Amino acid sequence: MANYVDPTREAFGEFVALDRYGPIAMLNLIRLREKANYEADYEGGRDITGKEAYREYGRTAAKIFKSVGGKQIWLGMPELMLIGPADEKWDIAFIAQYPNSKAFIEMVKNPEYQAIVFHRTAAVEDSRLLRLKMMDPGAEFGRS
Repeated sequence: MANYVDPTREAFGEFVALDRYGPIAMLNLIRLREKANYEADYEGGRDITGKEAYREYGRTAAKIFKSVGGKQIWLGMPELMLIGPADEKWDIAFIAQYPNSKAFIEMVKNPEYQAIVFHRTAAVEDSRLLRLKMMDPGAEFGRS
């Protein structure tokens, strides 16, 4: 089974090509490692859990995330896969909102962000990141 932690160059290129004005949301599904998988030369993370490493990522990335106008608009803990592969287990699910796609790109290209994203890489066993076009809730549901 393939695991996904970082976007491919092709997927990121498609993200950039979809550039549009207005807010976007990013649905995040995260499965954490039991034990963080840091590079051998990183002393600070040798004996911590994936959850602890992800908390460190969140703590250090929060300032950059907020500086580009990002905000977490929904957070949940997945309990049961009702429809979908039963073997896909997720520890965290959340939706992050950005003022536009340029804000997300600015964040991930920020040198400070790039210097700390290794915490995320060490923490995450598998993930999904789905870009969402913002729509008016309920505007289409039940329409004929």
